[in-house]
Amino acid sequence: MANVEQPLAQTPVQDRALDRDCTTLSRHVLQQLQSFSAEAQDLSALMTRVALAAKLIARRLTRAGLVEDALGFTGRVNVQGESVKKMDVYANQVFISVFEQSGLVCRLASEEMEKPYYIPENCPVGRYTLLYDPIDGSSNVDINLNVGAIFAIRKQEGEDLDGTAQDLLQNGHNQIAAGYVLFGPSTMLVYSIGKGVHAFTLDPSLGEFILSSEDICIPEHGPVYSVNEGNFWQWDESIRDYIRYVHRHEGYTARYGGALVGDFHRILFQGGVFLYPGTVKKPEGKLRLLYESAPLAFLAEQAGGRASTGTQPILDVIPKQLHDRTPLFIGSKEDVALVESFIQEREREQQDQMAAARA
Repeated sequence: MANVEQPLAQTPVQDRALDRDCTTLSRHVLQQLQSFSAEAQDLSALMTRVALAAKLIARRLTRAGLVEDALGFTGRVNVQGESVKKMDVYANQVFISVFEQSGLVCRLASEEMEKPYYIPENCPVGRYTLLYDPIDGSSNVDINLNVGAIFAIRKQEGEDLDGTAQDLLQNGHNQIAAGYVLFGPSTMLVYSIGKGVHAFTLDPSLGEFILSSEDICIPEHGPVYSVNEGNFWQWDESIRDYIRYVHRHEGYTARYGGALVGDFHRILFQGGVFLYPGTVKKPEGKLRLLYESAPLAFLAEQAGGRASTGTQPILDVIPKQLHDRTPLFIGSKEDVALVESFIQEREREQQDQMAAARA
């Protein structure tokens, strides 16, 4: 009797691989919430819209040197006083276009717009606000280095009748979701809805973001310190003391790419600390609280790390206006604490000097 070849039984490894290949972003959100409630479906739909914006921006970036109006400056200056690049304008409009049709958000706020962008037809039903930095590190675009986008989702609070978005002036604990997109050798989307941090990689053949890393944890300590040391003499003495410390001790390595998302992404996976201190002239720093520092702080804490202004947790900071800035020290718990210790030591010395002068 002829042998009939039986199909091979699928191994547990194959099962896991297949499940991994099928875990899309929208499916993962619903699994995280273990619910098909209206709120769960809203969050899934919101993340799907973020993913669509990411795909459109990624497509533009991959052809940036081949299409018109992708590289260079527009000649305009944004509300931050920064020169606007053409990709900034394109990416900002992508987010608006994608979310205008969602029926989910009533308004969007970004660093490229002085005031929030309202979607009147959505306001009766839109329960959420999207805050975002459409292109982080846009100076890297013209030389084909990695850039990113940062986003946060907050629930609509009140009716915002005067259009001032005062209800957004709350601390970072009120974010219900946050994340970023890294446009590099592959396009990755990293997000959290308060249940850990998870990374998805865009599979161009499927046109889907597929789960690639789940429950990411920042190491307690890492070798990387990421800071623009060109500003060394503009910093407070406490930050210069920290830099001198890492220069003198083995086990530290400097990595700085000029794009916040890329630098934070490295630290999220490898550990260490990213620093963007204030300067003597601008003690408030450069990074915007609501759509840069707070979203990344949300991710850092969900991954077991820390984020600080140097004197208080970033997530505790309450902004006074939409575009408030803040210093940022973010990454591994031990490394952020080390930076804070230098700041605290300097403050103690100043207090002692003041006390001695009064005596």
